Amino acid sequence: MALPPTVSLRTANRILSLGRSTGYGLAKRGEYPCKVLKLGNAYRVVTADLQRLLALDEAVEVPAPATPVQGHDAAPCKFRRPSDGARILWGL
Repeated sequence: MALPPTVSLRTANRILSLGRSTGYGLAKRGEYPCKVLKLGNAYRVVTADLQRLLALDEAVEVPAPATPVQGHDAAPCKFRRPSDGARILWGL
């Protein structure tokens, strides 16, 4: 399946586990971790840059807590570390 050349900032924020305010703040200041285009009032993230950022080289299993946090399931999570050392949380 081919990906579009750009994705919305909301989609990129979800992939990177960034909150709405944090993501938009980073984009506005030019500090977003990959290339962002401002088209009118909309921000678009370049898919190729997002894929490069997510070039995952290792996956580390993190065990589930003994007691689930209220409102969350007890499924284990997987942290994947890009080459720059940043951590991205992915639910299984």
